Amino acid sequence: MIVATEANTARRLYTQTDFPAHEFIARRARVAQSIGEGATAVVAGAAQVAGFDVFRQSNDMFYLTGVETPHAYLHIEGGSGKSTLYLPAINAKLERSDGPQLSAEDAALAIRTTGCDDVRPLTELGVDLASAQAIFTPHSLAECRQACRDSLKHVWHAIEADPWDQRPTPEARFRERLRGIAPAAEIRDLSPILDRQRMIKSPAEIRLMRRAGYLSALAVTEAMRATQPGVMEYQLAAIGEYVYLVNGAKGASYRPIVAGGANIWNAHYYRNNSPLAAGELVLMDCAPDYGYYTSDIGRYWPVSGTYNAEQRQMYGFMVEYHKVLLTKIRPGVTPAQILAEAAGVMESVIAATRWIRPSFEKAARATLTFAGHLSHTVGMAVHDVGDYRGAPLVPGTVFALDPQLWIPEEQLYFRVEDTVVVTEDGVENLTVAAPLELDDVERTMREPGVMELVPRLVCG
Repeated sequence: MIVATEANTARRLYTQTDFPAHEFIARRARVAQSIGEGATAVVAGAAQVAGFDVFRQSNDMFYLTGVETPHAYLHIEGGSGKSTLYLPAINAKLERSDGPQLSAEDAALAIRTTGCDDVRPLTELGVDLASAQAIFTPHSLAECRQACRDSLKHVWHAIEADPWDQRPTPEARFRERLRGIAPAAEIRDLSPILDRQRMIKSPAEIRLMRRAGYLSALAVTEAMRATQPGVMEYQLAAIGEYVYLVNGAKGASYRPIVAGGANIWNAHYYRNNSPLAAGELVLMDCAPDYGYYTSDIGRYWPVSGTYNAEQRQMYGFMVEYHKVLLTKIRPGVTPAQILAEAAGVMESVIAATRWIRPSFEKAARATLTFAGHLSHTVGMAVHDVGDYRGAPLVPGTVFALDPQLWIPEEQLYFRVEDTVVVTEDGVENLTVAAPLELDDVERTMREPGVMELVPRLVCG
């Protein structure tokens, strides 16, 4: 049996090392300042996973503590910022089979790694909250493994629409539990406060996202090398998973989009079960879960290895637009300003182009009026929290640069995506390592890749 002591090396191996305790202390201090004196904040961590999947902490709990123990809770006092971590007792039977995890008996280790002021058993949380007058707790759905808030909302909307399945969300159940143990308390929403904090990334967060971005680019590059007619979409997805796991990630942060031919029209296509056909394009959109942070990338390439004239014109136009947008991103300007500046450049490109079809020119002009090319935030989730688009950009903002073009008459859809971070004097492209220029893509596809080393199943 593993003894629960601070000196035990095995237990220290099960605590995160990407962030120092002082970063968690600073994050909790900002929460305490936001909720104010006299209020308290409570965050519930994720529950033990069912089956044999690996536990992954909820993003808000990890953001504030770095703790990767199921059924952990955090209490922050408004004003002072005093923080108490509540952990389950050691489960000797579970640890013999699964290995050690941080428990209430590991108070010294937990305090050192999280910077919390105290560690208490779960049974004490209700006692400590009984007299609270105002409790802030997240109302938004908690992001865990391969989940972001918009995908979780879709699931719970489906549950609400099912007359035979009216279960409340875990967050709603927790709020009811809080009302029961602290009947005099006003229950308030902590999510907007945490969302604002999480939107601006620290240098330590950006270092992790830089690594996640590189792995995204590497996955796409290896998939390009493996592409040929007859390869299955899921085989390219498997290459991405291989790249992530051999480089220390937990796997994919979301189910990848690997869409060939007509499947591209469904923007979030997820089945990945079709063979790739000669003459068609394939779109790949993927990213790892690396240290609780992710990335986002999107590239198109020709299944046969060479873009035809129509593909080269339309995807080439989007690549040029993407490159122009990159030159315009900087702090102090709004996304709307960036789009207007880029549109001014691209209008001359449209005018100088001899379009193969009238529908191509029409779509190119229409895409310059679309307001969503500077897309969702990226961070702990691929569609991360916070909204940056209504104000001038500030350093530390990370988002997907994702210009998109639709040709509805022909059900054609083109996009090219990178994850970028706003810096003090401009922008850094976190996924820049993936081939972008069309000639570079074709050259990459002629290189040997990992699929040549994969044993093939022979049936018959």
